[in-house]
Amino acid sequence: MGRRVPAVSRALDILELFLEGDGTLSAPEITRRLQLPRTTVHELVTTLAARSYLVPVVEQPGRYRLGVRTYQLGSRYAEQLDLAAEGQQVARSVAETCGETVHVAVLDGTDVIYIAKVDSTHAVRMVSAAGRRLPAHCTAVGKMLLASLSAEELDARLPDGGELPAMTANSITDVTALRAALTEIAARGVATESQESNADVTCVAAPVRDRSGRVVAALSVSVPMIRWSEARQRELTELARQGAGRLSERLGHHGVG
Repeated sequence: MGRRVPAVSRALDILELFLEGDGTLSAPEITRRLQLPRTTVHELVTTLAARSYLVPVVEQPGRYRLGVRTYQLGSRYAEQLDLAAEGQQVARSVAETCGETVHVAVLDGTDVIYIAKVDSTHAVRMVSAAGRRLPAHCTAVGKMLLASLSAEELDARLPDGGELPAMTANSITDVTALRAALTEIAARGVATESQESNADVTCVAAPVRDRSGRVVAALSVSVPMIRWSEARQRELTELARQGAGRLSERLGHHGVG
């Protein structure tokens, strides 16, 4: 590792301040918050503004906001993101923490497609596999993704009166019952399925968001019923939330919900 350049670090510290609050700051506020010399802040802000990383706020003289160059850099970063690769890394981290199987999946019509999977350290028979497609309503990831759709999108995919295919005796096959479950999932912000896609397994899933806040995937932790309990459910629910949150951050999401 080479030596860090103090001036570059200070410039980045300034830019990162704009991620907080209303996104506008004055030079005196930057000076106070970073405890830097006034002349140093003035020179750095002037340089950043000259390079379009900061721009003056016209209606608020003396204040600055992030400039177009930061947007261009963020857009280029987003273009290079690979959801499957990022998901695999986060799934591996979650699996190492809990020792259970972790999935990341996306919604395609009324099915989910698994784009990342890390197996449990225990021998567990799973119906899922990376690249495999399963009915969304039978899985925790799928129910989480369906619950994140708008009413119009959900109506288009799940018209009333239809019957849903079953994977096990516990699968939800009634659209009205599924809609009620999805409403509850949307309110909780986490989904579970108990022996609905695999008679021996239960899962918990949380939503993954992109930089715009849109739900683009879901991350789940799956565990055999022999290791399932209320305490384990609480533990894995929190791990799923944390993992989904980390993956969301990798996709550029920094908001709440």
